[in-house]
Amino acid sequence: MTGTDGTMTDELLYEVRDGIARVTFNRPHARNALTFAMYERLASVCAEVDDTPDIRAMLLTGAGDKAFAAGTDISQFRSFRTAEDALAYEARIDRVLGTLERCRVPTIAAVAGACTGGGAGIAAACDLRIGAANAKFGFPIARTLGNCLSMNNYARLSALIGPARVTEMIFTARLIEADEAKAIGLLSEVVADAAALAERAETLARIVASHAPLTLRATKEALRRLRQGGDPGTGEDLVVMCYTSADFREGMDAFLNKRPPRWRGE
Repeated sequence: MTGTDGTMTDELLYEVRDGIARVTFNRPHARNALTFAMYERLASVCAEVDDTPDIRAMLLTGAGDKAFAAGTDISQFRSFRTAEDALAYEARIDRVLGTLERCRVPTIAAVAGACTGGGAGIAAACDLRIGAANAKFGFPIARTLGNCLSMNNYARLSALIGPARVTEMIFTARLIEADEAKAIGLLSEVVADAAALAERAETLARIVASHAPLTLRATKEALRRLRQGGDPGTGEDLVVMCYTSADFREGMDAFLNKRPPRWRGE
């Protein structure tokens, strides 16, 4: 069922199995282009994940093998007339991507095909990105709509691949293919095709889901603060969270007794 902003929609599928949340952008006929309802559903999924302690990782992918998500559906822009329309749209994207970036658990984007515009923004906000050999990244807005990104999106991309590469990518409006994306840090690994990507994404999600949740959470938050220009000396709360946790005591006991730790995220 497709709904208005913030409601459930079959265009974004969500399920949880074995402690892993799975999000699928489900508009393969439109290269998984994102509607406003899909953005809002993604934000609400992140809130659900944050409120579900048993979830240890989240995997995001697109239906089919043609696209992860090919940006925002252009029909969403037809009513734009005023400065307020433009600012409200970018504020929405910043809010949704910020919610994804701050999500409590590790997030993994599994990218096959086109990953452009808003889709590339979503992938950049994830903690890990892996791709099929046909993955292509970019923001071709200089030859399509003539719009721009928000300052938060420029900052996130610059932190990920550097300002010179962001400038070149947007000025030339070219799409970065999988091997180059891996070389510059957009992807951590590349596999042969969509089938191999699905298998590897599941394996990677299970690996990170099996590790100490507080360690991963502290790392996510520390890097997010640094990307936003935070003072490296202001992470005492993260140190305290980990070192005073039941998990830290469990880790020590498990290590000393040569057994696997049983992490609880507490």
